[in-house]
Order: sequence, then C-alpha cells, then structure tokens
Amino acid sequence: MTVESDNDSDLERQIAAWRAYMQRRPELHDDDAAELEDHLRERIGDLIEAGLHADEAFLIAVKRMGSLDELSREFAREHSERLWKQLVLPGDAGTPAAARTRREVPMMVLFAVLAAIGIKIPDAFDAAENFYVTNLSLFALVPLAGYFIWRRRAGLRLAGIVAALFAVGAVGANAFRLADDSFSITLTAIHLPIALWLVVGLAYTGGDWRSSRLRMDFIRFTGEWAIYFVLICLGGGVLIAFTAGTFNAIGLHPSHFIEHWMVPCGGIAAVVVAAWLVEAKQSVIENMAPVLTRVFTPLFAVTLLAFLVAAIWTNNGIDVDRDALILFNLLLVVVLGLLLYAISSRDLTAKPGVFDRLQLGLVVCALLIDMLVLAAITGRITGFGFTPNKSAALGENLILLTNLAWSAWLFVGFLRGRMPFGRLESWQTRYLAVYFAWSWVVVLIFPPLFDFA
Repeated sequence: MTVESDNDSDLERQIAAWRAYMQRRPELHDDDAAELEDHLRERIGDLIEAGLHADEAFLIAVKRMGSLDELSREFAREHSERLWKQLVLPGDAGTPAAARTRREVPMMVLFAVLAAIGIKIPDAFDAAENFYVTNLSLFALVPLAGYFIWRRRAGLRLAGIVAALFAVGAVGANAFRLADDSFSITLTAIHLPIALWLVVGLAYTGGDWRSSRLRMDFIRFTGEWAIYFVLICLGGGVLIAFTAGTFNAIGLHPSHFIEHWMVPCGGIAAVVVAAWLVEAKQSVIENMAPVLTRVFTPLFAVTLLAFLVAAIWTNNGIDVDRDALILFNLLLVVVLGLLLYAISSRDLTAKPGVFDRLQLGLVVCALLIDMLVLAAITGRITGFGFTPNKSAALGENLILLTNLAWSAWLFVGFLRGRMPFGRLESWQTRYLAVYFAWSWVVVLIFPPLFDFA
C-alpha cells in the first residue's frame, strides 16, 4: 500500500467518524448531514491543494466548520484529544497507535544503544581530543539516519546514498592532517553537522527530497527535535546531580563514570530518543516550535531594531573577530528559524495579518544587520587578506543575505496581495540545498584551499 493510499484511508476514517457523530444528533436529518459532509470535503480539498497534509486539512476544515456550525464546533471540541492521538502515530490501516508505538520502542532503543556504544569505540584506540571535535556529528547522526531509514522502510538505494554521504563526511573530517590550532578544525566542527543533518533529512523524507511538503515536514521536525533534545539534556543534568550527590554521601565519587560514560553515552543516545519522541508525540494541532515563535518573534524584532538604532546613533562599526562573526551568524540563523517555524504552522489560505507584518519587520532588520556584517568583513579582507574564518563568514553571510532579501520581497508581495503565501514556503524549503552545498564546500574544499591553516 502506498503512502498516498494510506493517507486517503486515514482521511476517510476521520470523515466517517465526523459523519457518524453528526448522524447521532436527533435534530439533524440525513440530508443535512450529507450537505455538511459535502461542505467539509470541499474545504478539505481546497486545503490539500494549498499544500497541506490530508490529516492537517481535516482538522483545519473541522475547526473552520466549527466557526460556522455549532455541531461541528462541538465535534472539534469533544474529539480533539482523540484526533490528536490518532494523527500523531498514523499507523497502517487497522493498526492501533499504541501497538505501533510498542513495536517502534525496541528499535528506538536499539539505535540509541548503538549510538552510545559507537561514541566509546574511539576511546579504545586512544583517540585524540580533536578527533571528537570533528567527528562528533558522525557518531550522533549516523544512528539517527539509520533509525529513519528503518522507520520509513527505505530501500537499499536510499540506504546506500545516505551511507555514501556519511562516508564523504568521514573523509572530510579525518583525511586532512590538521594542526591542533588549525582554523579548519573549527570550520569542520561547525559545518559538518549542518551538512550531515541535511543527509538525515534525506532519510527522514524517505528519499523524496524534491517534495516541498516533505522538506517542510523536516523543518518542523528539526525545531521539535531541538526542543525535545534540550528538555532531555535538562533532565539528564538533574539525574547527574542526583547521582553525584547520592554516591558522594556514601563516600563514593562517581565523577569519572559521569564524565566518561554517563554524559557522552547519554547525550549521544538522546539524539535518537528525541527523534522518536517527536515522531511519537508531535501534534499537528499545536507544535511547540511555532508556539515559541509567536512569543520570540516580537522580542527579537525589538532587539534587532534597538541594535540598529544604537549602531546608527553611535556610528560604531561591528567588530569582526571570530567570536563576533559566530554570534552574528547565529543571530541571523535564529531569525530564519523564527521565520521558518512561523511559516510551517501558518494557514496558507489565510489573509495577511499583523503577525505577518511583524515578521517582515524582523526580516528587514536582520537583512540590514547582515549588510553591516558584510561591510565589516569586506573591510577586514581588503585590509588583511583572506583567511579561512573570514572567507567562510563572507560566504555564509552572502547566502543569508540572498535568503533574507528574497524572503522580504516575497513577504511584501504577499502583504500587497500580489502572490500567494505558498511562494514564501516553497522558497525557504528549496533554499536548504544552498546551505547543504556550502557546508560541504567548507568541509571538503577549504582545508586544502587554505593550505590546511
């Protein structure tokens, strides 16, 4: 059975549940129920054409029906919890969600254990400290990609492509003989995880990376995964504190065990566990990342605007040392993240609103800051020449400038009613390939290009 047919059968089951609820109402005749069902199906069809999943389209259509019809409102309210449970684990036809979860838990544990074992293997060979700096993303993301290949029932072709890309990453991390103080070590440690995370995205989408919808699904997954991973790490910190305190109380000092076993094994296993939690518990009704986006978008917009005003008022240039470059690039990435997760949860058919204008303001502020950073980087390169750090920062900021500039243009077109919002979503998902390509350039080409400096 194909994924599309599975989605169709799931949608029909949801509509059947809605229809059965309507038919139980004594005040509603069969003809009225049929008319309401036609109206619901029409709304679902419009939302699917706009690019939504069938299950997402059903929920949104029911909620919109609720705003017009009290009976649908009651159905949406009374059945929201049940619908959430059905949608977060969309198993095969006739397979209960709980049974699917029980079947997946052992495999999740297996991949998490493999990750924990893998991170300790280099210790047996007395690996250098820099080895972990450049290779940590390989140990973390290979098991995660394997988990998704298993979960998506991917074929040998996709598994081979993913394995080959990870092998290229391993070559980029280890083939070059770099000094301990080499700039290339830092650049590889930053850019290799980005390149390999998008390889995980290939496994996540089941190889269908050309699908804009699946790329946006991976973006949603990334935000939710980051939140779950941080929560697991916070819980792990509490566990470590209790472990240290209780064993110290009886005269045993577990610091070596905590440092060399508990932290690395637990942290690397948490990468897989967090992914499983997202897959098992995420809600298409209200994910955490879009909710946090609503909170932090106005805060970041005010902060960036205040920074621009201060920079203009004081006429102070931006210091472009390595730490400052990393800080500003992280700031711009956060802005893009806020934009992406707002897009991921937005109704594509809704009209422009106040929050859309606020996002445009945030993008414009980030665009201006990026231009200031580029001016500072260009000045430093003109005066002192190219270095690996400045070259990487120059390329990244040019890439971010292009994304922000075109996003602002699309936002303006949408707010003026000249283009659909879907154009902005499609642009953001397609632009992921640019980040992917640049990350590989920095990892594979920069070290020999700059004589392994």
